[in-house]
Amino acid sequence: MPDLFEPLAVGSITLPNRVLFAPCTRHRANLDETATPIMIEYYGQRASAGLIISEGINPSTLGRGYYHVPALNNSEQEGSWRPITSAVSARGGAIFAQLMHAGRLSFPELLDGRAPIGASGVRPDPDFRGYTVSCPRPKEPYPTPKALDEKDVRLEITRFADAAARAVAAGFAGVEIHAGNGYMPIQFLSSNTNCRSDRYGGSIAKRSRFLLEIIDEVAERIGRDKVGVKLSPGFQFSDVRDDDPVGLYTYVTKCINDRRIAYLHVSDLHPYYGYDVHVEWYPLLRNIFEGVFIVNGGIGFEQAQQILSDGAADAVAFGSAFIANPDLPARFRAGAPLNVPRPELFYTQEAEGYTDYPRMDELPSSHTAADYRADFADLQPGT
Repeated sequence: MPDLFEPLAVGSITLPNRVLFAPCTRHRANLDETATPIMIEYYGQRASAGLIISEGINPSTLGRGYYHVPALNNSEQEGSWRPITSAVSARGGAIFAQLMHAGRLSFPELLDGRAPIGASGVRPDPDFRGYTVSCPRPKEPYPTPKALDEKDVRLEITRFADAAARAVAAGFAGVEIHAGNGYMPIQFLSSNTNCRSDRYGGSIAKRSRFLLEIIDEVAERIGRDKVGVKLSPGFQFSDVRDDDPVGLYTYVTKCINDRRIAYLHVSDLHPYYGYDVHVEWYPLLRNIFEGVFIVNGGIGFEQAQQILSDGAADAVAFGSAFIANPDLPARFRAGAPLNVPRPELFYTQEAEGYTDYPRMDELPSSHTAADYRADFADLQPGT
């Protein structure tokens, strides 16, 4: 069976290894949602990943959920990503753009005074505040979202496809559709947030239609070999729940499998982060999805090797381990100790805690393994 350092064909590209950089929101973009020069260095530093999956990128003018997140809604935003994708490519890497639509998890002040939108007018839990550490977003409870009519549902689907086309034009190798973590697609999937009675609500098949139509329209625009999907089937932290999660996600996974896309990315984190761990999602969905299967969430090096050896996945994505170790594949291969991530700096706007983590060859000789925490929970911040 393969290990973490073997190549892997994903869609139309071949990855040099199976140590992937998971999508991690970092809040270093400008307030106009353009990417910044510091992001060029950050992503370029991590180009040795088998594949970089970018931080969540807003695909719609109504998709913004936080300050300092990037977008792909206009030509200026598209152009701001070109130096980043060029930096990754110049260092032999590949990068997909994760398209992340906040949906109801937003505020009028982030949307030029417009109400947040959702599958239905179901307000998130007033006690829910999002991240457990400081991040630049309003701190008041979420308002009740505006339920989209069918015409506007179709408009948001088209905006995903438009953003995907902009991503490819900007040099991304493909896109990942974020269908987890409480954002717009999972708001349509979940029975507690989707109370619709039209073609996008009711049965599992109808609640799945929004995501599946996004996949189809994006694939038609850029090619199915450039499309990945992320699911977080046990996720409940953003006040999303389903009455029959096993039935829902087995159905959705079968439908995604039929579309023969580049990969399926499944996140299954610790219950502290609001995940229902009563279902073993990795083997359940792996047995359905026949393509490239990526797993993510709290996985260390030895466990990752075992997952691949067992055939339980084709690649593993690492979050905070890659944030703190820009040369993570080399460290894994050498058995070197890992830099310790600094969660208090995950969502600031400075270089500190972003581009200043040292590579192995930059460490002073006085550093030893005792200077590091060798075994830490691989948190996946943000997305």
